[in-house]
Amino acid sequence: MAADEIRGAINGTAPVPLSVLDLVTVGSGSTASDALRTSVELARLTEARGFHRYWVAEHHSMPGVASSSPAVILAHLAAHTDRIRLGSGGVMLPNHAPLVIAEQFGTLEALAPGRVDLGLGRAPGTDGATAAALRRTESLNEGADDFPQQLAELTRFLDDDFPDGHPYRRIHAVPGPVQATAPGGVQSPHRPPIWLLGSSGFSARLAGALGLPFAFAHHFSAQNTIPALDLYRESFQPSEVLAAPYALIGVSALATDDEKEAARQVRATGLNMVRLRTGRPGLFPTPEEAEAHPLSAMEEEFIASWGANIVHGTADEVRSGLDDLQKRTGADELMLTSHAHRGELRLRSYELIANAYDLPTAA
Repeated sequence: MAADEIRGAINGTAPVPLSVLDLVTVGSGSTASDALRTSVELARLTEARGFHRYWVAEHHSMPGVASSSPAVILAHLAAHTDRIRLGSGGVMLPNHAPLVIAEQFGTLEALAPGRVDLGLGRAPGTDGATAAALRRTESLNEGADDFPQQLAELTRFLDDDFPDGHPYRRIHAVPGPVQATAPGGVQSPHRPPIWLLGSSGFSARLAGALGLPFAFAHHFSAQNTIPALDLYRESFQPSEVLAAPYALIGVSALATDDEKEAARQVRATGLNMVRLRTGRPGLFPTPEEAEAHPLSAMEEEFIASWGANIVHGTADEVRSGLDDLQKRTGADELMLTSHAHRGELRLRSYELIANAYDLPTAA
């Protein structure tokens, strides 16, 4: 695996490569089909503007999020793009059998050779009851506690290198390396780079110990960002994958032509999170819904706190906020996620940010 599959080129005047995290947001009054069409438009726009990678999240049982199946969405995006790296941000490993993930991402690699990332997390990406349905177990800690073992198994399936005597030695993830050893077989020299995702210290320490790239969820765990990145860098051991640490952070960012519109959208994002945290998930609300919705003092405080971690405003204000965040954290890459009720606002946000950083002009 070449290091340049991980480290991206810096475009324009951005301090580090810029990338995209897509939750395939479904707004009130729209459909999942609408949201998925927006994702295709966004992938094509950000590819044309020089963003480095485009990742899709895994979430379940959330009406306002249509990204329950990252591999399916990534296959669709692969058919509509040519250069941008595509990946999961991430696949929640305890929700799936490692062999299934190896097969899915081997298929994606065959569809888009040399531009697929496999980002892995250990959280369920949903509530406890849904996680139990996904994992077919009542013990949610079982999958999380076994994460290092699951990761090792997945890596062996991807590399097709279970040792002699192992019960899985004769099992092969296809598409995969076994095809190169079959009579007349030729296999791509690539396999998807593995990234570890996290919002606390566990994955930071594990990514460092294994010499893997690390992606931290600053957008919903901002207070843990610097401690986790410090732990990752302190724990880092050089590997065949990386000679030095490489960390990206996920950042919630929304640029609009009008600063007041950005504030309205951020309030709607806050209401969406209040509903989610109180067990009432729904479609992403309109700003009008958010303005009319009665809130308790505690909910108002939560929305204000949540909004403070969203870099929002005009393009210049967002650029200034992103530059400051990168400087404070030392992140090697910024992965931006923009939340808004309407797809065109999300598209416009990335376009404005690209303009602010003088990224390549779209053809």
